Amino acid sequence: MRTTLTLEPDVARLIEEEARRQRKPVKQIVNAALRRGLAPSAAPRGRKRFRVTAHTTRLMPGIDAGSLNGLVDDLEDEALVEKVRTRR
Repeated sequence: MRTTLTLEPDVARLIEEEARRQRKPVKQIVNAALRRGLAPSAAPRGRKRFRVTAHTTRLMPGIDAGSLNGLVDDLEDEALVEKVRTRR
C-alpha cells in the first residue's frame, strides 16, 4: 500500500539516522518501527514493574561530605579545559 505521511522534523531525523546506521532503506525502518509499536506485545500492561532496592550507604572515614562539591567543580573544570584543547 502506498501512502503519504507528514512527519515532524525530529521524527524524520531519527528515521534517517536509523536508516543510515542500519544501512537500510527508510521504508524498511518505518515498517519495522510501526510493527514493533503496533504489536500487541508492545502494550505496557504486560510488562513487569521495575523496582529499585535502596541500600544504606556511608562515606568512608576521611572523606568530607562538604568537599564533594569542590571535587565536582574541579572535575568539570578539567573536562572543559580538555574540550577546549581538543577543538584546536
